[in-house]
Amino acid sequence: MRDRAPRYEGYIYDLDGTIYLGDRLLPGARETIAWLRAHHRPVVFLSNKPLEPGSAYAAKLTRLGIPASAQDVVNSTQALMAHLRGAHPGKRLYVIGEPALLAEFVDEGFDLTHAQDEIDIVVAAFDRTLTYDKLNVAYQALMRGARFVATNADRSCPVEGGAIPDCAGVIAFLEATTGRVCELIAGKPSPLILSAALSRLGVAKERVLMVGDRLATDIRMGCDLGLDTALVLTGVTTRDMLADSDIQPTHVLDGVADTP
Repeated sequence: MRDRAPRYEGYIYDLDGTIYLGDRLLPGARETIAWLRAHHRPVVFLSNKPLEPGSAYAAKLTRLGIPASAQDVVNSTQALMAHLRGAHPGKRLYVIGEPALLAEFVDEGFDLTHAQDEIDIVVAAFDRTLTYDKLNVAYQALMRGARFVATNADRSCPVEGGAIPDCAGVIAFLEATTGRVCELIAGKPSPLILSAALSRLGVAKERVLMVGDRLATDIRMGCDLGLDTALVLTGVTTRDMLADSDIQPTHVLDGVADTP
């Protein structure tokens, strides 16, 4: 691999299961990213988790041996923010989320409110500090006609206790109680998060490779937007699962070290 130039002009990598597993860098990840950068190929990392800002994921990558800045990482929160800026500028938000997430919205210039009659958009996110009062404010705002969006719909975030432990649960509760349907989910496999990553790369999608370990999110998302895709077998997907799937990647790799 090191004796040739990379095939693509830009690369988008999923993180957990692709670049690292937990706190362990996967074999070849450090060398692969260094190789791409040595050939001046821009790289963006994707995370579906809205628990921390991009700077936290960049700090983790740097700690594990892959120097990164916040601009190198796009998560579902940033994808949603990009959408809201373009489609709903100046709207007032009510965000069901943890304090760090609310602070991130404020830092990015969004107007947050708890006043039910002032809320234009309800944002559902993962929240380990969830309370009945938060749900009630969201319920009342939705019944008044506020729009309804979410960062993601993962059930993969670990929690202890709680009535509704994840973003999918918050969405389901509010849909069931209000009769409303969540209009938009920014995280994988939504095209929004991949579009945000492509914008960050600045490379035409025809010359970009999407690399990930999940067929239903990483690979499906890339296929839907017309990107070439590479499935790595270091995460959740096995060859048997691939054989049984209607979603087929452009490349199948044992790991990121085999990046074309």
